[in-house]
This record gives sequence, C-alpha cells and structure tokens, in this order.
Amino acid sequence: MSPRIWLIGGPTSSGKSALALSLARTTGGEIINADSMQVYRDLRLITARPSLAEESEAPHHLFGVADAAEAWSTGVWLRAALQTLEAIGSRGKPAIFVGGTGLYFRALTDGLADIPEIPADIRAEVALAFDADGEAAFRARLAVHDPKAAQAIYPGDRQRLIRAAEVYAATGRSLSAWKGDTAPGLDPGSWTGLVMDPPRAELYARCDARLAAMVEAGALEEVAAITARRLDPILPAMKAIGVREFASHLAGEISLETALAAAQQETRRYAKRQLTWLRNQASDWPRRAGNDIEETTRRLIAMEE
Repeated sequence: MSPRIWLIGGPTSSGKSALALSLARTTGGEIINADSMQVYRDLRLITARPSLAEESEAPHHLFGVADAAEAWSTGVWLRAALQTLEAIGSRGKPAIFVGGTGLYFRALTDGLADIPEIPADIRAEVALAFDADGEAAFRARLAVHDPKAAQAIYPGDRQRLIRAAEVYAATGRSLSAWKGDTAPGLDPGSWTGLVMDPPRAELYARCDARLAAMVEAGALEEVAAITARRLDPILPAMKAIGVREFASHLAGEISLETALAAAQQETRRYAKRQLTWLRNQASDWPRRAGNDIEETTRRLIAMEE
C-alpha cells in the first residue's frame, strides 16, 4: 500500500497547522506547506509560519524556502511539492499538505495547465476591454470561444474572466481546452481532504487575537527588516497581510492601533475569501470545526483505514 496523503485546508487561524502537527506526530508523517506566503523565509511571524519548536516536532517542508525577492508561482510550488512528496514516499512516510492557498490544492487535485506566458500588451488590452464593455458583454463574448469557462466563473470574478479571455486571445485555444489536457498532481483516490471550518464569529476572534500576538512577538521588527530592503511592491511577499499596514505605521503615517485594526480587518476579509473558495471548489471535502484536534486526528486516520 502506498503511504497515505492528507490535504488539510482552511482559512487563516482555523487551527489547520495544529491539526497537521498532531497528525504528523501520531502517524510519523511529514508536513508539506501549501500556503503561498509561508514559503518566504523573511516573514515567519506575519505569515504565521510554524515556530521553530513546532518544526522540531515533525519534518516540515517548503516553509521559509524562498527569499522575499523571489516570486513563487503555483507552478514553481507544484514542482517543488511533488518532488518533496516523492522523497517522503521513498521513506515510506505519510505526507500531510496543509495551507490556505486554494490554487495549490487545485493544482494537486486537478493539475496545472502548462499555458504559455501571456504577453503584457494582450493582458492590458483584455483588461481594458472588460472595463470598457462591462461584465455581461465581456462574458457573452467569452462564451463564444470558451463556453465552459463563461458558465463556470462566478459573477463578479473579474480576474478569472479576464484570465480566460486573455488565454484565448494569446494562444487561440480556450482555457478550458488547456485545462482538459492537464493531469492532476495526485492520482485520484490517493488522498484524503479535510477543511477546517470553525464558526465564523470564533474564526474572526482568532484572527484578531493572532494579529495582536504577532505585534507582541516582534512583527514590527520583521516588517521593518523587509521594507528596508526596498523590494518591488508587486512581489508576493510584499503583499502579505500586515506588511503594508505596519510599514505605514513605521513610516509615521498612522498609529499602531490604526495599523493593527486595518491588518485585522484585512485578515478577516481574507479568511472569508478562503472560506468561499473552499465552499465552491472543495465542496465534497468533509468539514470539521477544529475544536478538538485529537478527535479530528483520530477521524482523519480512520477515514484512511
């Protein structure tokens, strides 16, 4: 029998990291990061990466492996994750993917299309067309070339509509066709998924408390260090929640209280977006509130037996 693979998703502050660590301790498994911000070594506190003590309790992979000056795409992560998974499997150990980046999980379960890079002029042209014509007309035109995407993309999802249109404009082939040729990163039936889904009020309270704890633990020093590097603001690491807000405070533009409140609000919004994605894209994964980590660990193990 092949070693077991678990995928643990959930919004920020939902307790998924604690569950992954409990599962790793119980099964002798190894943990693979599936959070797009936790790959950056500069941001342990701001991105709520596992602590050094937690990392010592079980093998952790792809945490803090990239410099903030790098821009890891989903494709870069997927290649690294599958190589890591192969190495874990060769040791006969279970693998536990944990994180809140939906695209990473989708790449694992559905695959990632090898679409050529879209030229900047085409991207700009398509975005201008969307803004000029409006969503309804833009979607209707997309339906001529990619009816599957036009029907599947939710109302108001400007980014995905533009993405589907620009792929066709650049390649002459629909995004759905590209995806249709894509094999999943994990074999169907080889993995078990779980979504950590605490009650909304409890989740938001956890988000607020975590941000306050980050400040006490030294998040301001972390933000000061990364902003001192004067990196391009479009880099993924510079967009981590808390970097912009606390950098504004450090620059004397706003008070610490205002910066903290803004970061807390953005964290709650992000958690809501993560829940929406998981509800739509991982609707068949079982849900757990996460109030009893040991019981959830037992249930996950039992699902594999």
